[in-house]
Amino acid sequence: MSAQRKFNEKKATQAAAHLLLLRGGRMSYMKLIKLLYLADRAALLKWGRPITTDRYVSMDRGPVLSRIFDLATDGEDPGAKPIWASVISDPSNYEVNLKCEPDTDELSDAELSVLDAVFSQYGNLSRWDLVEVTHNLPEWKNPRGSAIPISYLDILKAGGKSDLEAAVIEDEISDLAEADALLGAR
Repeated sequence: MSAQRKFNEKKATQAAAHLLLLRGGRMSYMKLIKLLYLADRAALLKWGRPITTDRYVSMDRGPVLSRIFDLATDGEDPGAKPIWASVISDPSNYEVNLKCEPDTDELSDAELSVLDAVFSQYGNLSRWDLVEVTHNLPEWKNPRGSAIPISYLDILKAGGKSDLEAAVIEDEISDLAEADALLGAR
């Protein structure tokens, strides 16, 4: 398995905030997490790079972005720098809200286009419809009350990439992770 890039909370927060903005500023956190997963998946299959740099796991209600799940469901961590919490509310009645107009300086125009396309395709579905959509993705495995990691390779193979294409993409992501570590990336 290749190295994972360091989670970029600022970029992930901007991606989540962009989707919230498209939805009018309020959304079920489960729906938000599913839309972000679908956007990361689309970007990974299209360019060989995810948007959020989060880790993925299969949970009972489908694939989840691990750190974003924690940020969206647990609320503000009093010991952490409040990037997410400065833009997105703590959960209330299973929903989160935008607190302010979000920045998008971490997101490329291409990434914004993927987020827009995913919202256009899936934004009208309920959170439960999105659970069903993500349960039908080949990389999701029923964890039966636990959590099973989903690797880039799992997604790439499920998305029709050949073994060679998947290996090259994993190597490139691993090289980027090493470069991030050397440069002291956020």
